[in-house]
Amino acid sequence: MVDGDTIRIKRTQIRLFGIDAPEMNHPFGKRAKWAMFELCKNQMITAEITELDDHGRAVAQCFLDDGRDLSAELVKLGLALDWPKFSGGLYRALETSDARRKLWLADARQKGRMHVWDRFDARQADGVDR
Repeated sequence: MVDGDTIRIKRTQIRLFGIDAPEMNHPFGKRAKWAMFELCKNQMITAEITELDDHGRAVAQCFLDDGRDLSAELVKLGLALDWPKFSGGLYRALETSDARRKLWLADARQKGRMHVWDRFDARQADGVDR
């Protein structure tokens, strides 16, 4: 597991299709990564690659042994958001009622409000330097 929406299969980094999970240094980022780890533990993951993203990663719908969609499972846990720009709204109905409030940095990114990320990162850097 790389983070809450990226996995590595046989040295290939794969971005999960249609969702956005918090970054590791953002609130709930580590929890999302560990939820992904628990879901995938002892599972054979099937990845159906759909495209390459802007960072050169394969984007794929990933499925667990029992056929469950890994993206859907993370959204149902409240640890990832549907990203309609990429999913067409496929996972929106699965979002928990508090997901957008709880994962406010991911929500800001989807809305193009990267200044919110920049302020958060600057506050974290200030706290580390003191």
